[in-house]
Amino acid sequence: MTLVEERRKAQQIRRLNKPDPAARSRGGQRFLLVGLVLASAYSLFPVWWLIVAATKNRTGLYQSNGLWFSGMHLWANLRQVFTYENGIFLRWTANSFLYAGVGSLGGTLIALATGYGLARFEFPGRSAVFACVVGSFLIPIALLTLPLYLMFSKIGLVDTPWAMLIPCLINPFSVYLAKVYTEATIPFELLEAARLDGAGELRIFFSIVLRMMTTGGATVFLLAFVNTWNAFFLPLTVLRGENNWTLNIGLYNWSGKRLESGVDLTGLVLTGALLSIVPMAVMMVAMRRYWRTGVTLGALK
Repeated sequence: MTLVEERRKAQQIRRLNKPDPAARSRGGQRFLLVGLVLASAYSLFPVWWLIVAATKNRTGLYQSNGLWFSGMHLWANLRQVFTYENGIFLRWTANSFLYAGVGSLGGTLIALATGYGLARFEFPGRSAVFACVVGSFLIPIALLTLPLYLMFSKIGLVDTPWAMLIPCLINPFSVYLAKVYTEATIPFELLEAARLDGAGELRIFFSIVLRMMTTGGATVFLLAFVNTWNAFFLPLTVLRGENNWTLNIGLYNWSGKRLESGVDLTGLVLTGALLSIVPMAVMMVAMRRYWRTGVTLGALK
């Protein structure tokens, strides 16, 4: 065997022993797919259990398999939820929409204006203000509940919608998101061109900045909406009368009646919990087009 033949044979052996990049890519894709399937199953498992439980009567709820159906009693459960205590569930739903919708909308507008100001205006103490915004992330919301209650009790806002709406208007994390999104999407040149054309700062913000920040505003609004809709400790502290309760507090009260009066409302609680996640699912689907629009605009740029 000549030296050239030996080199060719050695190269062939190295090619055979070298791992195939395509095979490694396929293996990584399979691993990723398995991980996504497991994560999806883990996330959807509680929803599936809740759907199944909401279709059962009291007997099926305690004596049948928790992961499968045992008779369809969903419509009867829904009718009972909407008529129990003169339809108080609908009042709680309206309250939750009021607190989450109006509070998140106002909080989003304030956050966008604040983030825009921090990102595109120079003023003394701007770095200190932004540091305070970031540092406030370290304060758990539960720690602010008692000070808010004491403050609201002194000015007579306890057990009123304002006790829920005012805290929703201020969200440091939303301000941070708005600042980051402003820095990425609002160029200085566009603002200077608008000022040269004679536009005032308010007109620039409402006519130009808000339209360009639709995607970021939708994200801020959705996060604030979900956070307020799922709030528990704050409404439990500042709301006393059941006519002002949110869905979470109302369902919590129903679940506690079994210990207080011996009335088992587990079926109503589960059906109400299923209904309470429907608005968030609808909100996610409705906001999806804004995110898709933002991604498309970024690609065109």
